[in-house]
Amino acid sequence: MRWTVRAARPDDAAAIARIYVASWQRAYRGIVDDAVLDRMLPESRLPNWQRKLVLPEPSGVFVSVDEEGRIGAYCAVDEVREADDAHPDLGTGELEAIYADPEFQGTGAGHEVHEHALRHLVGQGFRYAVLWVLQDDESSRGFCEAHGWRHDGVVDRFELEGQQLPEVRYARFLSPPRGRQISTARR
Repeated sequence: MRWTVRAARPDDAAAIARIYVASWQRAYRGIVDDAVLDRMLPESRLPNWQRKLVLPEPSGVFVSVDEEGRIGAYCAVDEVREADDAHPDLGTGELEAIYADPEFQGTGAGHEVHEHALRHLVGQGFRYAVLWVLQDDESSRGFCEAHGWRHDGVVDRFELEGQQLPEVRYARFLSPPRGRQISTARR
């Protein structure tokens, strides 16, 4: 299967919301309470994605699409959200979300969109990035580690409808393309 990556458009919001919910319901079964997962609806996520898709740079949402135009995965990146997550000396971006449609997991859609999103962060002047993963999500942790992310020892708790879910922070350095200097003066 061949994937092409492009910037997500406002009309992709419904597909992204559907993938978000389907991914959570599949990946987090046994980690997140079943009742919480069963109540999730794409429609409830739609307003959030409609807002996110029109944010200015450095924010970016990217999708992998197949030859038929179906979205196989998406990745959202931006400037780091929490000051405590920022590297003390380097402009820090954050991979806020990456999810593959369960139908397309293992086809390379997630890999392609991940690589594109990191290049976007580099192009925005970031030299370091973080992401957060649920501690018990072994599949996502394996994906991150296979893509150069390393757990930096930071553990926090994410509360979801009364359930305390431990999450771990991953980080990595971002390298500019060879032969090209990236200014970090903005960061």
